[in-house]
Amino acid sequence: MSFPLLTATAVLPAIGAIATAAVPAARRTAAKWLALLFSLATLVLAGIVLARFEPGGARYQLTESHAWIKDFGVRYELGVDGIGVALLALTALLIPFVILAGWHDADPLETKSSRWRPTQGFFALILMVEAMVILSFEATDVFLFYILFEAMLIPMYFLIGGFGDRAHSGSDENAAAQRSYAAVKFLLYNLAGGLIMLAAVIGLYVVAGTFSLSEIAEARANGSLSMATGTERWLFLGFFFAFAVKAPLWPLHTWLPNAMGEATSPVAVLITAVVDKVGTFAMLRFCLQLFPDASKWATPVILVLALISIVYGALLAVGQRDIKRLIAYASISHFGFIILGIFAMTSQGQSGATLYMVNHGISTAALMLVAGFLITRRGSRLIADYGGVQKVAPVLAGTFLIGGLATLSLPGLSPFVSEFLVLVGTFSAYPAAGIIATTGIVLAALYVLVLYQRTMTGPVKAEVQGMADLKVRELVVVLPLVALLIFLGVYPKPLTEIVNPAVQHTMSDVHKKDPQPEVEAAK
Repeated sequence: MSFPLLTATAVLPAIGAIATAAVPAARRTAAKWLALLFSLATLVLAGIVLARFEPGGARYQLTESHAWIKDFGVRYELGVDGIGVALLALTALLIPFVILAGWHDADPLETKSSRWRPTQGFFALILMVEAMVILSFEATDVFLFYILFEAMLIPMYFLIGGFGDRAHSGSDENAAAQRSYAAVKFLLYNLAGGLIMLAAVIGLYVVAGTFSLSEIAEARANGSLSMATGTERWLFLGFFFAFAVKAPLWPLHTWLPNAMGEATSPVAVLITAVVDKVGTFAMLRFCLQLFPDASKWATPVILVLALISIVYGALLAVGQRDIKRLIAYASISHFGFIILGIFAMTSQGQSGATLYMVNHGISTAALMLVAGFLITRRGSRLIADYGGVQKVAPVLAGTFLIGGLATLSLPGLSPFVSEFLVLVGTFSAYPAAGIIATTGIVLAALYVLVLYQRTMTGPVKAEVQGMADLKVRELVVVLPLVALLIFLGVYPKPLTEIVNPAVQHTMSDVHKKDPQPEVEAAK
C-alpha cells in the first residue's frame, strides 16, 4: 500500500492541535512554537502533494478509498483535482502566517490561577480548523464531506466567541456580548445551511444508492443513474443553499461582517481566506458535477444574486467606519465575482473563479493582517481614529497600500488576473452581467483609496504620533504574501496549468462549451 499522503496532510495538523492543547499552562511560548512547527510540517506535506500532482493526469489523483460505515455505504474516500490541490496548498500556506500574526492575541486572556489554557487552546483550534478544511478539499465521499463541512464550525465558534478582538470601543461587557452575538450568529446561519444540506445528502443516497462522488459520476455518465428533473433541482437547492451561506452569497451573508469584525485579525483571515473557500469550492465539485442540469436551470437566478453581492458588498464597504467590517464587505463583493465566474459556465470564468479563490485568500490575508497590526497599535478599529500613519510607520503604510491595491485588482498584482478572467468569461456568455459586474471594480477603487487616504495620509494625529513600524515577526508575516501577490500577478502560469484541466472536466460535466466569438467576414 502506498503512503497515504492526503490523509497525512490532514492528520498532521490534527495531531498538532492535540499536542498543542496538551502543553502545560506555564509553557505558553512552547505551545506557540509547537503549533508553528506543525503548521510548517503540514506546509511541507502540501508541497509534496503539489509536486506529485500531474495536471494532465487523471481527474482525481493520490486517491485513497477504505470502507467506513458499510451498512450505510459510507466510505473514507479522498482524492484531489487541480482545484482541490490549489486550495489545499493555499490553506497550508496561510496557516503559519495566521499563527505568527496571532502570536500574542491570546496572551491577555490567561491568568495564573486559571486551569483553562486559552493560549494553548487558541493555537490548537487554529490547527484543528486547518485539518478539517484540508480534508474537506480532499474528500470525494459526499457524507464524509458533509461531516467535515459541519464539524469545522465548532472550533470556529470558539475562536470567534472565546478569542475576540480586544480593540472595542465599548466596555468589556459590551465587547463580550458582541463577540458572543457574532459567534452564535455564525454558528446558527451555517448550521441552518448544513441541516438543509443533510436532507439533500440523504435524498442523494436514496436516489443514487451511494455517497461516492466517483461512482455517482460514473453512473450518470453511462446512463445507469437518472434523476427526475424535480428531484435533481430540489437536491441541487439543498446543496447550494448550504454552500451559499458558507460562501457567503447575498442575502445569506449577514453573519460575515459580525464574525470578521469581532474576531481577531488572524481568525478573520481564517474565516474569509480559508473556511469560506469551502463553500465556493463545493459549488464546483458537488453542485456542477452531481446536478449539471439543475445547475444550468438555476444559473440565471444565481448570476443575479452574484451581481447583487458584487455591487451591494462594494457599496456597503464604501460607507463603513470600521476597518475590519470594510474588509468584510469587500470580501462579500469578491465572493460575488467568484460565484459569477463559476456559474457563467465558461472555461475562462471558472478558471478565473478558481484563481480568484487562491488570490483573494492571499490578498485578503495581507490586507487584514496588516490592518490587525495597525489596530493593535492604536487600540481602535474606527477609521476616524487614524491619520498620517505613513509618516510615522512607512513600512506598515506601504504594505497596507499593496494589500489594498491587490484588493482592488490593480494590474500587476495577482487578483487582477482572476478578475479579468471572470469578467471575460462572463461577458462572452452574458454580456449584460459582465457590464454590471464592472461596477464592482470602480467601487473597489473608491473604498480602498478612501480607506488609505483617511488612515495613512494627512496630518499625524496625536494618538498615532509614537506608533511603531512593523517588527521582524510582522515583516516575516507580510513580506512573503506581498511577494506572492507580485509573482502570481506577473507570472500566473504555475496556477493556471494546475487549474485549467480540472476546469475542463467541470465544463464537460455540465455539457457546456465556450461561446464562439462572432467575427464578421472581411469585405
